[in-house]
Amino acid sequence: MQAILFYLIYPLIYAIALLPFWALYLLSDFLYYVLRLSGYRKKVVLENLRKSFPEKTEAEIENLSNRYYRYLCDLTLETLKTLTMSERSARERCTFVNKPFLDELYQSGQSFIIVMGHYGNWEWAGPAFSLNTPFQLVVIYRPLSNPYFERMLTRMRTKHGTKICPVKNTLRDMVANRNKLTATAFIADQTATKNDAYWTTFLNQDTAVFTGPEKLAKKFNYPVVYMKMERTRRGHYMVTPELLCREPQRTDTDEISEMFTRRLELDIVEQPTTWLWSHRRWKHKKPAAVPATQEQLTN
Repeated sequence: MQAILFYLIYPLIYAIALLPFWALYLLSDFLYYVLRLSGYRKKVVLENLRKSFPEKTEAEIENLSNRYYRYLCDLTLETLKTLTMSERSARERCTFVNKPFLDELYQSGQSFIIVMGHYGNWEWAGPAFSLNTPFQLVVIYRPLSNPYFERMLTRMRTKHGTKICPVKNTLRDMVANRNKLTATAFIADQTATKNDAYWTTFLNQDTAVFTGPEKLAKKFNYPVVYMKMERTRRGHYMVTPELLCREPQRTDTDEISEMFTRRLELDIVEQPTTWLWSHRRWKHKKPAAVPATQEQLTN
């Protein structure tokens, strides 16, 4: 059944991937109206926006919602376009700003950890990094249950030199690569389990933060780098690395997780349309026994 589903859908996916960008965005404009009519996760999107921006009027929230759905259509089709995207197009569509500290890390033989959010086109950030730096990028991800779509996704993500690693094999992969210069990337704003998380305030809400990247950074003492993913105009992005922490083992517990959360929050407030508002980010409620950790850090 999984094979039948894949072979029924794949020709359509590949046909979309073959479209020139001007046609891709015409299709996206059409899909926007279909998506709005379908009511896809409208309640989730509006609730997330209202709680994140309590100072905004209902008209402003509705406007943000509409802009988000337009972007979600662009993001979906841009991701499919990765199947047929050339190296030249990948470089032109997603500019990478190479900062001097990356050269310093490379010269000193230092691997590091990348933290990002579901913000901007995170799929295009991988090729941008791999094509513009000497580090081996390893993206940590959760495999799909359908093996046919999983193989398609693997081809998409690895075509420009990026490697991928299932989340369950993260530690083993990092140990095996200790003698190589790697950049291990996490989409670190996913929902953490409520009993194994760092709790803080994110976008005006109690939030369970995934602590895996911080724990691994401390274990290997790998610097932590935040990737700012800015949408400069439709179909074009700029990725800018920022050094969050040089020596993780010298930081307090949860300090790196807090730094990442605050940095991502700044980007979302600056350009809210391109974050994944349809994700149920706040499905867990803070246990009563958990202290207000952010207040402890700032006091």
